[in-house]
Amino acid sequence: MQVDPNLISWITDYLTDRPQYVRLKDYVPLQKFSDDTAIVDCVRGGQEAEYRPLVEDFVGWCHRNNLLLNTSKTKELVVDFRRARPLTQPVFIAGVEVEMVKTYRYLGLHLDERLDWSANTDILYRKGQSRLYFLWRLGSFNICRKLLQMFFQTVVASCVFYAVVCWGGSIKKRDKMRLDKLVRRAGSVVGVELDSVVKVAERRTLHKLLSIMDDDGHPLHTIIMDRRSKFSGRLLSHSCSTDRLRRSFVPRAIRLYNSSQQGRKREEDS
Repeated sequence: MQVDPNLISWITDYLTDRPQYVRLKDYVPLQKFSDDTAIVDCVRGGQEAEYRPLVEDFVGWCHRNNLLLNTSKTKELVVDFRRARPLTQPVFIAGVEVEMVKTYRYLGLHLDERLDWSANTDILYRKGQSRLYFLWRLGSFNICRKLLQMFFQTVVASCVFYAVVCWGGSIKKRDKMRLDKLVRRAGSVVGVELDSVVKVAERRTLHKLLSIMDDDGHPLHTIIMDRRSKFSGRLLSHSCSTDRLRRSFVPRAIRLYNSSQQGRKREEDS
């Protein structure tokens, strides 16, 4: 970012061991909200003995820490790939039933009950179209190619490829073609051939895997490093019983690592 090192040192020194307080003249009750909190559990055979007590414990923890749960904004999403889906008992918080939804927006991603990413692709495509218009308008002023590329990366690509590591290997062929068509239209305005969804997803997935391997504190670090062969340095592939599992992050990232130059370079260094 080319920030002055002296400025960084000054900011670090100023914020170190300096607690922040809010001073009020008169007593005013403050209310905090537990935003972006998710409870995830794997339920097999209809056994919810762990899931529901976990929800109750979280509600109790919020109450003890003066955090307000807005039940009207709290949603439950059940991911089930079976054709015949059994009825699911609703969850209640403080006597109020939590609404069960088929799609939910969480941290910018639109998740659905089948995890096929169709809803997420529709949102990204519409956003990309609206931002592509501004790129076209900018190109009509005969702006240089370098600035057009910069505008595409910061405004259009940041939207179209948002969290591509999560969905890049699992979207349907039809959805991938829609996004690639959008990228080709942007490339015609910029004047260069831009990377497709597959290329961007593979590059970012590999980069994410390498950062996990270098980060001892990452939850997946131990899982990934335990797959590393002591003889060749390659990562041993997982045995995947379904195509959905094979296209998920860890198995897909391992395949990319073993076939990439970065992976081969690390094998030689190990």
